[in-house]
Order: sequence, then structure tokens, then C-alpha cells
Amino acid sequence: AEAEAALFFSGNRVLAGAEPAAHCYCGHQFGSFAGQLGDGAAMYLGEVLGPRGERWEIQLKGAGITPFSRQADGRKVLRSSIREFLCSEAMFHLGIPTTRAGTCVTSDSKVVRDIFYDGNPKNERCTVVLRIASTFIRFGSFEIFKPPDEYTGRKGPSVDRNDIRIQMLDYVISTFYPEIQEAYPDNTIQRNAAFFKEITKRTARLVAEWQCVGFCHGVLNTDNMSIVGLTIDYGPFGFMDRYDPEHVCNGSDNTGRYAYNKQPEVCKWNLGKLAEALVPELPLEISQVILEEEYDAEFEKHYLQKMRKKLGLIQLELEEDSKLVSELLETMHLTAGDFTNIFYLLSSFSVDIDPSKFEDFLKELTSQCASVEELKVVFRPQMDPRQLSMMLMLAQSNPQLFALIGTKANINKELERIEQFSKLQQLTADDLLSRNKRHWKEWLEKYRVRLQKEIESVGNADAWNTERVKIMNSNNPKYILRNYIAQNAIEAAENGDFSEVRNVLKVLEHPFQEAEDFQEVKEDAEEEGAAATAAVCSQETRSRPRYCSKPPLWASELCVT
Repeated sequence: AEAEAALFFSGNRVLAGAEPAAHCYCGHQFGSFAGQLGDGAAMYLGEVLGPRGERWEIQLKGAGITPFSRQADGRKVLRSSIREFLCSEAMFHLGIPTTRAGTCVTSDSKVVRDIFYDGNPKNERCTVVLRIASTFIRFGSFEIFKPPDEYTGRKGPSVDRNDIRIQMLDYVISTFYPEIQEAYPDNTIQRNAAFFKEITKRTARLVAEWQCVGFCHGVLNTDNMSIVGLTIDYGPFGFMDRYDPEHVCNGSDNTGRYAYNKQPEVCKWNLGKLAEALVPELPLEISQVILEEEYDAEFEKHYLQKMRKKLGLIQLELEEDSKLVSELLETMHLTAGDFTNIFYLLSSFSVDIDPSKFEDFLKELTSQCASVEELKVVFRPQMDPRQLSMMLMLAQSNPQLFALIGTKANINKELERIEQFSKLQQLTADDLLSRNKRHWKEWLEKYRVRLQKEIESVGNADAWNTERVKIMNSNNPKYILRNYIAQNAIEAAENGDFSEVRNVLKVLEHPFQEAEDFQEVKEDAEEEGAAATAAVCSQETRSRPRYCSKPPLWASELCVT
């Protein structure tokens, strides 16, 4: 059965009833309209109906050339395919709307890839992923009607074809938003406005969910935004380890356009481009009001609701909660704390914790903060001092030339790095620990006061605390797909051992599970993969931390483009 599945899900045999096709769309990429793009490596097979009547669109990614491959070969490689396969499943089990991955089929065929665009190409094994979603239609699908762009001059391939836009809107709303279609059967403007309002709110909630687990998409172009509010197109994504609001997961994002703290703003911008693409079927004066009235309010509401659950604030909703969350994140930033692990640890803090246990808790908390050695890697200057001097001189003497080769933001960031790196040379581990403890004590006292208010509002403090811990543990994952975990699985798979991919998948299917429960899952996974004993000795020199550990030092060198 597996051999037959491999034939179908590698694209070597076509499923009965399938009508393979590739989807045409456009997109704004890094803020500029790129014109026609389309599925350059994805092949639509068709739709299947689930047992409850739900519709699933299935497609193969990496099966070969499509009409939109341009100069590329339509293939994907083992490295990127494993990342997409694992992350789409990880997001689903975290409860975040996402496309799914059904299968991952690899072969002995190889293609040449220059991973870091640095002139050092290498051969990599071709791999095909079966992707599943209710639909893969994107914001960019509606940009095919765009007239010539005022900045790039590019235009969509279907300018003036409003008949197709109407057909697409009718299809999307009747199929994926049937309740809206039923509510406005005779008024298309009201119907389209209701649809735009709903996708605005779904997108706001989606990005709020991302922010609450530290997920960075990496390439939030309009062609990577789902028309039904799913996380779609897993490329240079990354889960944030050390909390840094300006974290950029995509090594190709030189300006930081898609940094962690910019994701909410960028998604709103993308919705603005969708609004433009719906004209004249939805006038801008209507959609722009909807966007301004709905997006920020929905994002802030959902984000704060989720953060309250992560902090166990389950009884009261106080105005001060937003400030408490901000101060927590600021403390994480000051102490270079691990985003996931610190949230996970907070459930073991209590209002009446005795002094000795508090010191143990503080020790565990500060162990999740970066060491002096780790900080030196983080703040290591990236420019040659002579290059930096030249850039600073150019910024003063020839701003126009400077604008072509750099930005003030990048220069300021480099100067900040140099300053921090210089300070770190004088900092001892004891000094750092003392400073971190002071910061955490200050915040924990504020947290204790807030929890006390919860207790005062309930009749049974023990029942409240049990429920608080339960809710915290179901909203703060212990396991996420960290880059180093994916890299270990990829390197093993590239050597022919797929057991680590299976192990990681099982871990990610239980992201909130306690360690003692998880042990059985891990042992089962190891038994399942025991037969695959291909060369993993190359990995033995590298330490294998537990799946919930903050990243080892070598992980800071990983770069995803």
C-alpha cells in the first residue's frame, strides 16, 4: 500500500478523477507589485469530500514544471519539504488555522540548489509534499485584475475581466462563507462587504495566534495570504527562541519587513491590497472603513484573550492586563529569555510560594535566559569596521548613494550591536545572573499581585488554581518546531534515516503534553524508527538536546532563506 501511495503522491501516477492544474495569481512581494506569479511548483489535483461532507483541495508541491514555473524546475528538495511537512502539522496541533501536510515522498533524483544565494550550489534530493486545505486561493488570486502598477509598471494578466472577478467572488463566498451568501442573496455589495469584514477578522485572529506562540512566517507577501484565514506557504518560517520583538526569521529579508513585531501591521497592509483588488465589486470607501474599524480591534481583543489564558488570568478581565503582558515581554527582552519555555514555566508559580521554592523557581526561570556566551554570538558585529566607517561617511556626505547600498536602520542596528558586544566583554556570568534575577523578581511581584486579585474574586482558591494551571498548560506549548530540531531531522533524513522526522512529528502532535506522558510517545517513535539505521554517526559529535530545550549554541549559525 505504501509503494502504491508513493506513486500517487509523488505525481508518477494520477488519481482517478484528478484534473491536474496550476493556479494563476499575482502578488505584492516585499511591498512591490510583482505581476503574474502563480503556482510554480504546486500542482492542483482536485477536491475530495470528507465523511462529514467537508471539501478538501489536494495538491502536490514539488512534482515538476507547471505553466507558471518561469525559469525554475518546479521541484522542491528534502530540506524545505521536511520543514513544510513538520510545521504545517505542528501548527494544526497548536490549534492555529493552517494548511495540512498529508505525505512527504522523496526520491533519488537530485537538483542543484544555491541555498544561501552565495555561489555555493549543491545537489539535493527531490521531494514532493501532498498539501491539503479547504482552498489554496489567496489574496493575490484577486490581484490578477490589477491595472498597471504606478511604481513597477507591472499589471495582472486579467485586467478588465471583471466577469472573472465576479465569478471568483461568487465561488469563494458561496463555497467557503455560505452563511454570508444566505444572509445577502439579493445584495452583492452588502454580501461582499460582509465577506471582507469576515476575512479581516479571521486574518487579525490568525496573526494574533502567531504572535502568542512566537511564530514568524517570513514571507508575508499578498500571494502568501489565505482567502479563508489559514497559515499558508511554509518557506523561511521560524519559531522565535530568545524573545526579540525585531526577530527576523528569513535570511533574505534584509530590511526586516516581515519581522515578528511587524506581522500584525503587514497583514493589515495586505488586507488593504485585497480591498483594492475587489473594486468595483466592493467600493474602497466601504472596505477601507471596515478595515480601520475591525482589524486592530479584533487583533487586540484576541491577542489579549490569548495572553490572559497563557498567564492564567481566567477570572477577571482588567485594563491593567495589557500592561502586565507588555512588561512581561519587556522583561523577556531585557533578560534574553526563551519565549516558549518561560511561558511554560509560569504555571508552576503561585501566589503563596514559600521563599525556598521561590528561589528554585527563579533559578529555573533564569536558566532559560541567554548566557554571556550566547549573547556574544547574538551581538557579534556583522560588518567589517572599515565597511561601517565608509557607510557612516557616505550617510553624511552622499545620502543618495548611501540610500542605494544601505539604510539608516541597518547602520543603527550595527552600532547598537557594537555597543552591546563591547559591554559584554566586561560582563561576568554572575553579574548577568544577578541582573536577570532582579528583573524577574520585579515582574513576578506584579504578577503575584494580579493573581491575588483573581483569588479574591473566587470562592474556592484551590479549584481556581487547578483550573488556572490546566488552562495555562493547554495554551503554553512545551514543544514547538525549533530550527535546530528541524535541522537535526533534516540532516538525518539526508543520510537516509527518516526515524528522526517521525520522532519529531510525534512530539509536535502533542505540543502541550507533560514530559512523563510524552516519554511513552517518544519510546514508541524510537521503536518505530529502529529499523532505519543509516549513517547518523556524523551527528554524534553534535549534542542532542531534549526537544523542549532552548537552542544549543551551534543553532545560532542556522540561516533559512
